[in-house]
Amino acid sequence: MSDKTPILQVDRLSVGFQSDRGYFPAVKEVSFALAPGESLGVVGESGSGKSLTALSLLRLTDYLPGCVMQAEGIRYAAGPDRLLDLARLAGPALRRVRGKEISIIFQDPSTALNPVFTCGDQLEEVLRLHQGLDRKAARAAAMNWLERVQLTDIGRIHASYPHQLSGGQKQRVAIAIALAAEPRLLIADEPTTSLDVTVQRRILDLLRQLREDLGMSMLFISHDLGVVAEMVERVLVMQQGRFVEEGPVRQLFQQPSHAYTRQLLASRPPLDIRLKRLPIEAGVQSQSWTPAETQSRLTHFEAQEPLLRVEALEVEYENPGRSFFGKPTYLRAVDQVSLEIAPGETLGVVGESGCGKTSLGKAIIRLVSPKAGKVFLDGQDVLGLPERQWRTLRRRAQIIFQDPYHSLNPRMPVGEAILEPLTVHRLGATATERRDRVDHWLEKVGLDGSYSARYPHELSGGQRQRIGIARALAVEPHLLICDECVSALDVSVQAQILNLLLDLQVSTGFSMLFISHDWAVVRFISDRVMVMRNGRVLESGPVEEVWTKPKQAYTRELIEAVPAAGF
Repeated sequence: MSDKTPILQVDRLSVGFQSDRGYFPAVKEVSFALAPGESLGVVGESGSGKSLTALSLLRLTDYLPGCVMQAEGIRYAAGPDRLLDLARLAGPALRRVRGKEISIIFQDPSTALNPVFTCGDQLEEVLRLHQGLDRKAARAAAMNWLERVQLTDIGRIHASYPHQLSGGQKQRVAIAIALAAEPRLLIADEPTTSLDVTVQRRILDLLRQLREDLGMSMLFISHDLGVVAEMVERVLVMQQGRFVEEGPVRQLFQQPSHAYTRQLLASRPPLDIRLKRLPIEAGVQSQSWTPAETQSRLTHFEAQEPLLRVEALEVEYENPGRSFFGKPTYLRAVDQVSLEIAPGETLGVVGESGCGKTSLGKAIIRLVSPKAGKVFLDGQDVLGLPERQWRTLRRRAQIIFQDPYHSLNPRMPVGEAILEPLTVHRLGATATERRDRVDHWLEKVGLDGSYSARYPHELSGGQRQRIGIARALAVEPHLLICDECVSALDVSVQAQILNLLLDLQVSTGFSMLFISHDWAVVRFISDRVMVMRNGRVLESGPVEEVWTKPKQAYTRELIEAVPAAGF
């Protein structure tokens, strides 16, 4: 076998779904090759077939209901004169390849991790199975890998179940599990989607270092064009199940030949200016905010009575696996946080994974019980209201969760999921009017009415997130808490949703608490920004002021870690 033999050669791969409604093709006869040691990027819209292509390489599509995969060949060069066709491999022979020689980092760590085992147990299982380590050595190696993926308090992480960790912490555990066997080929399906920029930077550096140390090849799937530009030598652009353009990453991003590629590049919020809208509509030139306009807007908000006021909020969680003389110890996730948001204003919240951003958002609407503090919405004491009165008020404050899969009922069609809050809050005079509202909001988030009958498992991660957004906005809230609500979306759909949120904010006047690890997105959509670390507010102020003149070293570190476009 020649040194030039691709480590992976995919020929005419097709994937589709068969149901009582017929056959739906998702991936349409795609072919590509990956050279030894090469890093190949795949970009495209949510639902374009990127993740299905990745899952097919390890035959994981076999476990998807109704999924049908066909290929002339998926040839993996396992060694000198050892060529395996993964499309026809089965049983123990396929299991020997999975995890050990070819590993995958899944897009959604919540579904990739087993909820009934601790994170440490799951990591040690990989080390014992593929590295042949005994229990003691596997534990030591597991702790080492948790450190290598930039987790702190690794004893707690090792003893924790997935639901006890933040989204970013779960993603890093999933990355450690994928890398622990030191595979020859790594399939990275949105590996840094849930990570803040500083941790993302360290993980990307770790992946690059492992590529050099192990001679590892990588198939890197991401909607973040800045990350793709830094991580790969060659890129494939996927649209509607087909590759529409490919080439060296710098050349393709600097001189795209396909209109779809140009649309993707125009959808990314720029880092050098702050735009009023992202220029995704054909022929529309987007304008940037002038200093005078920005100041006038801030002055207007300062003159308003706040819609939301939070005073000295504290949230604590019991520390798993830790006690002091038999008594439980507690981790303070939110520590004396105070904030105000005016009607129509957007406050961005940034900070490392585990800093308390999500706990803050959940505590504001009583999804977790604060230890101390006060929350006032429309002048009413949220924390002091009886449960029945709060249920009535809940319509005014909605949340878009970070994890769209677990925020939707798997047994309920997504149209019913959007209809449910309309029925509960008695919005719409008749059932027909409520159904019309469901179709209206599906269209608003870029999905047609046919999606109403589908179940969450039949949708991509980005499509599920759009359903979550439609469900929250359908009741016309006064306050919208966006917890990483666009992190799972590719850049073109992300741009549509961001523009949509701005348009709806203008027309309805709702306020937003916008939680994100993506500084470019926070800067684009926010009026003010709040930087959190270890549960506390480290710095806050107008978004442009914090972006251009950060006062804290930690804030500067966050900003410097944002992936530059590089093209």
